[in-house]
Amino acid sequence: MQPTIAIPRHWGYPRFALDQRTQQGIILGLYYYPSGTELAEQFDDGWRYVLMPNKNSDETSYLKEDQIQPLTPEELFQQITAEIDFYQQQISILNRQLNVLTKGANNG
Repeated sequence: MQPTIAIPRHWGYPRFALDQRTQQGIILGLYYYPSGTELAEQFDDGWRYVLMPNKNSDETSYLKEDQIQPLTPEELFQQITAEIDFYQQQISILNRQLNVLTKGANNG
């Protein structure tokens, strides 16, 4: 079963999705300030996003929709292929370690 998030119709749909990669980082969460509330009067109504600029840090940022820039298809392709290359290197290292272990077990 796919997880479902229900958004009230009068809120409008968020421009960005959870786990989406953007210029500012990966979107971890989102929340909404409905118009007519104290928070919306202080900070403007609309969607806010929690982003992780660097996956190797616990730093997060909180941005409004108009502060976020999506990645171009080329940038997204580069990020994903770089991540795939990294994990392929990790798999290669683990396979070599596993081969050393299995050779040692067969000789012992």
